Amino acid sequence: MIGQALELSASAQLRNMASIGGNLMQRPRCLYFRDVSAACNRRAPGTGCAAIGGRNRTHAILGTSDQCIATHPSDLAVALMALDAAVTVRDPSGERRIRLSDFFRQPGRTPQDEHDLRPGELIVAVDVPLGPEARRSGYLKVRDRESYEFALTSAAVALDIGGGVIRSARVAAGGVGTVPWRLPRVESALRGRPPSPDVFRAAAAVAADGSKPLSENGFKVELVKRTVEKQLAIVAAMP
Repeated sequence: MIGQALELSASAQLRNMASIGGNLMQRPRCLYFRDVSAACNRRAPGTGCAAIGGRNRTHAILGTSDQCIATHPSDLAVALMALDAAVTVRDPSGERRIRLSDFFRQPGRTPQDEHDLRPGELIVAVDVPLGPEARRSGYLKVRDRESYEFALTSAAVALDIGGGVIRSARVAAGGVGTVPWRLPRVESALRGRPPSPDVFRAAAAVAADGSKPLSENGFKVELVKRTVEKQLAIVAAMP
């Protein structure tokens, strides 16, 4: 995880997976979204969400609605969310800058609206602030098998440690949210505290607050807590 402006040449509208913009713009990870015979409000608004009463082991537990529970698939977006990144988008009329926390949209009543990119706009740059936290940061991804591409849970952590305490923290989780999920309550529980196993455990305990697990994905509640706790310890131990 680094701090710099990243220039993009490919069109995010085309979902070019070889680009950073394309990575951020990945479509939802949901087998019912891919199956055109299944009910899916993201693909066909108003048809329903087959995942809610179906196979939902890999689906989201945070930011869901009765319209959609699909998980956002991008690892990069989680890391950039933790680093407070912003995207610059451009169309023939000019440019505008959007914080990543405002770029992705939770499903709510309109799950087909996944982001704040307007027709004709391209993502042309990603700006990552050069804050003190970025120098001590990392990303942890938990999967069923190492060969699998998508995370069951993940944690992006950036810490500024000095004078024996955590001066500031940025934490986000993946694999559990309908969008890359920032964890401000975890961050608050860390600030001003000494880096220690007990502090990390207590902070991670609130990582799943507000979650709504379903029939097959309740294990993610505990798993995301453990993932965040482990990554806090890993990042804190960095030189």
